[in-house]
Amino acid sequence: MDITITPLDPADEAAFEQAYQIRRSAPFVPDMPPTPRQWFEALLRHQRHSVRFEAALASVDGIPVGLTAMEFPLLDNLDNVGVDIQVPPGHRRRGIGRALYAYAVRRARETGRTRIMGHSADTMPGGVARDPASTAFAHAVGVKSALVEVRRRLDIDTVDQPALDAMLAENWRRAPGYELLTWVGPCPEEYRADLAYLDGRMVTDSPMGDLEWEPEKVDADRIHEVDLARKAAGTRSYHTVTRHLDSGRIVAWSNITRQAEPDWHAYQQITIVDPDHRGHRLGTIVKIENLRFTLRHEPALRVIDTWNADSNQHMIAINEALGFRAVDIWQNWQQTI
Repeated sequence: MDITITPLDPADEAAFEQAYQIRRSAPFVPDMPPTPRQWFEALLRHQRHSVRFEAALASVDGIPVGLTAMEFPLLDNLDNVGVDIQVPPGHRRRGIGRALYAYAVRRARETGRTRIMGHSADTMPGGVARDPASTAFAHAVGVKSALVEVRRRLDIDTVDQPALDAMLAENWRRAPGYELLTWVGPCPEEYRADLAYLDGRMVTDSPMGDLEWEPEKVDADRIHEVDLARKAAGTRSYHTVTRHLDSGRIVAWSNITRQAEPDWHAYQQITIVDPDHRGHRLGTIVKIENLRFTLRHEPALRVIDTWNADSNQHMIAINEALGFRAVDIWQNWQQTI
């Protein structure tokens, strides 16, 4: 069987459509929504200074049978490249995934990268069965798990609002000297530098296991670039922060995003507190307040997914207190090439 790997030209409408259909047909897990077209278009067509995305199609006898997408950091982590390989179930076990992986390794080396990273979903003990193909493939090509995360899901219909009321009341009593701010969409210019500082601490403050990922160089311009990329992708973002009244600085932040479609699903993104302001329950405050802020704008929202390292007991405790429940395990893979 002759497998042809062709770099994807984002301007080639026919090839782009073929790539998108593969992306939609090979989801990681069945309970998560397929990739929206607008998001996929923005990924490959919206230029950014901090990261570059590439893709390539695998074909057999002219028929597209697989896709790899690659993410190249451009401001930091210059040894790394993220790789996502998708082969629809009907075309597996024919060497297509290995051919795409070999192509990704070659592209990584051509661009001076020395490390490949990816992820896959696994069944957790007693949980709903997940397709083992991705993890089996990772073992077959020799990559190693460097960080284990657990996906947790919040079912909006099960949220105990009186319990959240009580948590907020108790936590606000421990947070004198702070005020709450919210916004939808791009960060106001006057807050970008503070958000950049918080965002840049994520790798420092969160458990990273053996994952070789250095702290990101985040500044106000990069915060704005992410906002523009989300706008291009049709992603709605909801933000709640606390501002320290004495200094005027943003010191805690929580963010939920919802892709262009469907309207029932969202992602809990960053929740972080400046180390100098910990001990005031600000993380719990901004997370609960932002959940409620989001729901006021998204009445059709039914579930929210989030990921935490399995060793991040502090954030896991907050999430579970809000009602998030574990769904499956996600392996973060890496390999030096």
